[in-house]
Amino acid sequence: MPVLNTMRTSFFLTLAAIGSAIAQRPANTSICDYYTTALFGNSNATNEYSLLVALVNTVVIGNYTKPNVGVRVPGILTPGLYNGVLSDILPFFNGALASSNRGGSSGVAINFLDDGGAAPLMKSMPAYTTTSNQYKLMTHLYQFFGSLLGCSAYGSTGFPAYSGSASMASVHRFMDLDPTDLGYFIAQVALAAASFGVADTDVAAVGAALQSLFGYRCAPPTTVIAAQGAQLQSVCEDDTCPLAPNATCAAYPAITPAMDANATGAATASMGTGVGAMTVTWNETCGCHMTQPASNASFSVNMSPTSTMSSASATATGSMTQASNAGVGMREGLGALALAIAGVAFVL
Repeated sequence: MPVLNTMRTSFFLTLAAIGSAIAQRPANTSICDYYTTALFGNSNATNEYSLLVALVNTVVIGNYTKPNVGVRVPGILTPGLYNGVLSDILPFFNGALASSNRGGSSGVAINFLDDGGAAPLMKSMPAYTTTSNQYKLMTHLYQFFGSLLGCSAYGSTGFPAYSGSASMASVHRFMDLDPTDLGYFIAQVALAAASFGVADTDVAAVGAALQSLFGYRCAPPTTVIAAQGAQLQSVCEDDTCPLAPNATCAAYPAITPAMDANATGAATASMGTGVGAMTVTWNETCGCHMTQPASNASFSVNMSPTSTMSSASATATGSMTQASNAGVGMREGLGALALAIAGVAFVL
């Protein structure tokens, strides 16, 4: 943790200066390696992992430090509107819903904000200890996105390989996610990347990859983590989710909607200082998000993706071509980020 905190100041000072002036990324350089070098000076395990910590923490809790390049990120724990529909996925994280898959026929309630909630994330840490649900979730997210974004030091000393579940369909089985909740999550990833000065084309590539891999109902087995091989990966299995080409619906287990934890009698972990008792709101003075008592504060995202994608299997370690056509508009208080995703070829 001391290394991450030491790197934090120089990272954000560099980020302030770099803004949106980053040159076009070479086609043979991964998104992770390119922006690690741009923001830290060189790409190694420590710097790449530090970048993923900053990126993922911002996705979860929103902008947590100043400076940034002027893109406001609410974070996935803040309720918001996606295409005019409210998305509130905090209950999946704070134990309010019995939505976690632990191998049974129904979900169980687990508090993934049990080790400080937003507080350690604001310090560029995953949690305060290494034995909590929060630590496990956050470090798995760092590792997973490190592979997805092509970090060259992934799997080496200083950047552990992903050690979580191979099938995202299995992990999310009892969440019953729909296009609104998944779309809002992907929008937060895109906004977080943009807030670090990532070029629009690369932001679009990341968004297209996430939608292609996880956003199509009954998608056939796909490789995301090379060492784990092809697995069922769709997390959007609601009837309103777009159907994948070459759909394999019979391979997916029946979806059981998440139940209220109190209604099911499921046990939940202590909330501690987690975000479950608060909301994250934008503070104009510091140009960042601050934790506040729970309120009805929300954020709006409008997005109009089509329901088509390439039938080719996508992998996280090689060249991926998306045949997804989408017009994406993300408008928020500090400006608008317009993205056009149209047959984008990129390296992850």
